[in-house]
Amino acid sequence: MWFDDAVLYQIYPLGLCGAPLQNDGTDQTGQHRILRVLDWVEHLQKLGATCVLFNPLFDSDAHGYDTRDYNRVDPRLGTNEDFRQVCRALHEAGIRVMLDGVFNHVGRGFWAFRDVQQKRRDSPYKDWFHLSFDGNDAYDDGFWYEGWEGCYDLVKLNLQNPAVRDCLFDAVRGWVRDYEIDGLRLDVAYCLDPGFLSDLRGLANEIKPDFVLMGETLHGDYNRWMNDRACHSVTNYECYKGLYSSFNSGNMHEIAYSLNRQFGSEPWCLYPGRHLLNFLDNHDVSRIASILTQPETIYPAYGLLFGMPGTPAVYYGSDWGIQGDKKNGDPSLRPAIEAPEENALTRWIARLAAARSASEALRHGSYRNVMVQPKQLIFERKCEGERVLVAINADAAPCHAHFNAECGTAVDLITGKPHDYGGGSELPPFSCAFWKMER
Repeated sequence: MWFDDAVLYQIYPLGLCGAPLQNDGTDQTGQHRILRVLDWVEHLQKLGATCVLFNPLFDSDAHGYDTRDYNRVDPRLGTNEDFRQVCRALHEAGIRVMLDGVFNHVGRGFWAFRDVQQKRRDSPYKDWFHLSFDGNDAYDDGFWYEGWEGCYDLVKLNLQNPAVRDCLFDAVRGWVRDYEIDGLRLDVAYCLDPGFLSDLRGLANEIKPDFVLMGETLHGDYNRWMNDRACHSVTNYECYKGLYSSFNSGNMHEIAYSLNRQFGSEPWCLYPGRHLLNFLDNHDVSRIASILTQPETIYPAYGLLFGMPGTPAVYYGSDWGIQGDKKNGDPSLRPAIEAPEENALTRWIARLAAARSASEALRHGSYRNVMVQPKQLIFERKCEGERVLVAINADAAPCHAHFNAECGTAVDLITGKPHDYGGGSELPPFSCAFWKMER
C-alpha cells in the first residue's frame, strides 16, 4: 500500500492560510485563502513529501472539528473549486491527498442539529444525535445532548443511525469524486462505533484502490482499531513521547524499549510489519523545537523519526524549526505562514526522506536493537537483500561506539559517504547515520 512508503506533510489549512478563528457566517469565499497552498508545492517536492494530510477544511463553526456542512469548503478558505485546483496541483506534482474525516461529532451549526433546535421533537433529525428532551444543556436549548468528552460545542453523532452513515459515506464519495483524495485521517478514531468503522473500511475498499484509513488513537492496544475491519494505520502516540523525552532526559532506553515492544521479532511484540504514523509534533501538541531542551538534538530526532518503523509525518513549519507551545493555546500551534522557508533543517529532512525512499529496509525492514546506551542508540532495519543500521548520538560529545556490526564496510544513505567499522564507529555530536551494509 502506498501509505507504507509515504512521507506525510501535515497542513492545518485554517491556520496556515490565516483564516479568522470564528466563522461569523459572512461569505469570504472571494478571499481564496486555500490557494496559498499552491505556493507550497515546490517546497513539498524538494522536501520529499509524497502526501499532504489536510486537517479539517469544510464549513465549520470555528476550528474545523465543529462541522457545519461536509460538502462545502469553509468559506473562510474559499470555494470547492479553489480546493479542486489545489488537489489537481498536488496530484500533478506526484503528491497524494488525505483529508481529516471528522465523523464522531459535528458543530452546533451543523444543519441537522439546527433543525432539531428549531423543530425539537418534530425534527426528522432528532435521532441523528444522542439527546433527550427531558433535560437541558448549558446553551438552554431545551434538551440535553451528548458532547464529545464533555465539550458541548462538539455534538456527538449517532453513528448507529443508518441515515447518519449514509450522510457521512455520501460525503466521502463526494470527496473522492470532486477532489480525487487518496485517504482519510479519522479524527478520534478511538471514539468511533466499531460497526461504523467496519462499514467505513468496506466503503474504502470499494470506492478507490488503496484508499487509506488512518485513525487517531492515543493509548491501549492499537490492534483494536488497526485491522482488516478497521483502519489500515493509526497514530503512534506511544512512541511520540519517547521521541522527544529520550533526548531531553538522556535516556535512549525509553524509545528503544517502545520500538522493540512494538516492532521487534519476539512473539509478544505488538505490530511487526505494520506502518503506524510517526510524528515529532502535530496540530494538537507543542512544536518539537519548543520541547527539546537542547536545540541541536532536533537533527538526530528527525533522523530517528525517518529511521524507525512506520510512516513519518512532518508538520508544516516544523520542517524549518518554528516554535509553538501548547500552553499558549491551539492557535499558537497553527499559525498563518505566507510561504515556506528553507534552511539547514529542511535540507536535512530532505536528505532523510531521500534515504528512506531509496531503502527497502528502512521502509519495510524488521527491527532489532543493536546498541542501547543513555545517549546513543543503534538499531537494525533488515529485509531480504538489504540491511541498514540506524545510529543516533544524542550527546554533545562524540561517541566511539563498539558493537558487532557483522560487517566490515557500509555506506551512509544520508551523506553517501563510505563507512568502515574497523575498530568501532565514531558518532559525531548530535548526529544520525543510516549505514547500509556492503560486506
